Amino acid sequence: MTADITDIEGLGTIAGRFDHVLLDQWGTLHEGQAVFSLARDCVMRLREAGKRVLVLSNSGKRAGSNAARLASLGLPADAYDGILTSGEVTWHGLKARAHEPFIALGRNCFLITRGGDQAIVDGLDLDLVTNAGKADFILLAGLDDAAAEPEHWRACLTSAVARGRPMLCANPDLAMFGASGLIPAPGALARFYETLGGRVTYVGKPHAPIFAAALERLGQPAPSRVLMIGDSLDHDVAGASRAGMLTLLLRSGVHRDQARSSSNGNLTLWKPAGADVPIPHWTMDHLAW
Repeated sequence: MTADITDIEGLGTIAGRFDHVLLDQWGTLHEGQAVFSLARDCVMRLREAGKRVLVLSNSGKRAGSNAARLASLGLPADAYDGILTSGEVTWHGLKARAHEPFIALGRNCFLITRGGDQAIVDGLDLDLVTNAGKADFILLAGLDDAAAEPEHWRACLTSAVARGRPMLCANPDLAMFGASGLIPAPGALARFYETLGGRVTYVGKPHAPIFAAALERLGQPAPSRVLMIGDSLDHDVAGASRAGMLTLLLRSGVHRDQARSSSNGNLTLWKPAGADVPIPHWTMDHLAW
């Protein structure tokens, strides 16, 4: 099954269609080495055109550490209007306890994080426990490479499932780059918890909480005037589409092997028959003005 999508060369050609831009981080702004020069220029041109620009990331870390990393890669914090990570949304949700899925999680938290980073719970009224079975809930924010394989956690998590403990996943990504290549990311462990019979709530893309938080940060504009740009159909395009936003897929990203040009010059994306795959409004190669 295929679908034709309008392919463009740069955002300048559709600038009148949106007032706000949400930018994915990895694969859109950089791939871990340095911010792409065309992407840096595009962010500057967007600001010059009066657009508000938020970076929207599935990182389970707080916004501050992500902003510092972006700055080290060549995009200073004053070049855009802010960064919103799933870790930041999770922290504010647990701080306020004003709406689901945060209200009834309890205080005793079993934290799974990367590199011992506990910023996602700093300043929160939580007691960290070392036994998942004795926790009120599990907070999954990150994974060390050595503990990325879900089977590593089977014994630990089985007791939590038996006691009906919910998991809050602050990074739904299924794969991440480790020293040896692609390895399971927190989202893969969350799915493993579900296969054991556990209940999981997700905060990052493509799930609603992070897009609701982005609209709130932008001052509640009409979603139809917000453009989400990313390289993932499953995370960026799917989540933004459900939120009523415009979407643009970068075809040089994770779907580059599934894209080809059609006879009319538009892009064709292959998808399995019957699959509920969202279709972006536009595509282009790399982020560029």
